[in-house]
Amino acid sequence: MSTELHHYIHGQKVAGTSGRFSPVFNPTTGEQSGSLPLATADEVAAAVASAVSVLPEWAGASPVMRARVMFRFKALIEQNMDALATMLSNEHGKVLSDAKGSIQRGLEVVEFACGIPHLMKGEYSAGVSRGIDLYSMRQPLGVVAGITPFNFPAMVPMWMFGVAVACGCPFILKPSEKDPSVPLRLAELMLEAGAPEGVLNVVNGDKVAVDALIEHPDVQAISFVGSTPIAQYVYERAASHGKRVQAMGGAKNHMVVMPDADMDQAVDALMGAAYGSAGERCMAVSVAVAVGDAGERLVERLKPRVEALKVGPSLDPESEMGPLVTREHLEKVRGYVDLGVREGADLVVDGRGFGLQGYENGHFMGGCLFDHVTPDMRIYREEIFGPVLSMVRAPDFDAALRLPNEHEFGNGVAIFTRDGDAAREFTDRVQVGMVGVNVPIPVPLSFYSFGGWKRSAFGDMNQHGPDGVRFYTRIKTVTSRWPAGIRAGADFNMPTVS
Repeated sequence: MSTELHHYIHGQKVAGTSGRFSPVFNPTTGEQSGSLPLATADEVAAAVASAVSVLPEWAGASPVMRARVMFRFKALIEQNMDALATMLSNEHGKVLSDAKGSIQRGLEVVEFACGIPHLMKGEYSAGVSRGIDLYSMRQPLGVVAGITPFNFPAMVPMWMFGVAVACGCPFILKPSEKDPSVPLRLAELMLEAGAPEGVLNVVNGDKVAVDALIEHPDVQAISFVGSTPIAQYVYERAASHGKRVQAMGGAKNHMVVMPDADMDQAVDALMGAAYGSAGERCMAVSVAVAVGDAGERLVERLKPRVEALKVGPSLDPESEMGPLVTREHLEKVRGYVDLGVREGADLVVDGRGFGLQGYENGHFMGGCLFDHVTPDMRIYREEIFGPVLSMVRAPDFDAALRLPNEHEFGNGVAIFTRDGDAAREFTDRVQVGMVGVNVPIPVPLSFYSFGGWKRSAFGDMNQHGPDGVRFYTRIKTVTSRWPAGIRAGADFNMPTVS
């Protein structure tokens, strides 16, 4: 049964008026579960107008009051965790435990934002000159917007609006049209937590909605997560309209395995980082760099593990990997595996023919493992965003280091080694924004900022953490001098109005 979805504007469910709809599917069954209206420019304008109307009230509210709303929102997420995770799994396809984990990582940013009274404090310097004091204050930027990807429909929106709303900025969310139900529910919970109507609006749509947000003069900032071509488009267009922009793009995350590494630990890390969430993570490890004689030992251990990967329905607690998000994306990933074979890579494990009885229409494929991949191959250069791990052989540390350094993307990287000197040199020299040492997916916690380098990120400030607060606020600096007055002393008479 297919449900007609909606926008969420000024605390109300709003049916679409464009006559254009996008289907929403359950990836496990392949059946259409919903029909999503795609917003017109006028509907985007209505969401912006709602946010503008509440801006004076919300920006002028005490940071302590805004923090209390965030505390209540946090409690509501925790109370609704199971329902949100099930909703997420049914539209995205990631297994239930992974869905809960992704919501928790978003919730950690909300927890960080609960400390907004401290985070927005300014600075004060008394007596910088005779009778002159100098101080700064952080103030909300204004109405802001976020455009978020399908792979984390709860986490990435909370990374954005959790900080923005706490800072006093009404937020307009344009989630992925592939899995919009969780973002819509989050907006309802924000209202239930005590935020005024219009503080968090959700408009669903495609390029029409994106361009409308980019071009609207009342939107002060755009935050984006998605592919590199679209990230660059959003960055350039929004910046040309005078907006502050953070745009996170694609990735090709390498994991360097040194010969001295604990191979069992490295294999466990590669299995989770490459095949968790069917590889549909911007921080997934998609390239294993085997240094020296580590290659043969890795392949020997990886091959049976990938073949035994438990692929199944997203709500089955036994499943280690669920389906891919859409049939179209499944075919795209299969096409990359076909390409890798044509390019001459050694396909050690082939998951293209995977099928699941009773779920023949689901978007399933098994894990794939390539060996002897070279940097000139497209499967090495391009982001596949699926359960495909490519192994590259490197003769030594320097050759291994050159691989992530020379790649166009610089999102995440890891090194597995027992050698502290090698790890220290690697973290210092690698040209990548987030680095793990014996940690395969080095996503920083909420009190640090998330962001890559090179063509993985456009803009000067990263997601959440301290950079998030800087992004959604602006500094005002005041130079103050008071003229000396005549102090008349105490007056003991009853004050009267003259």
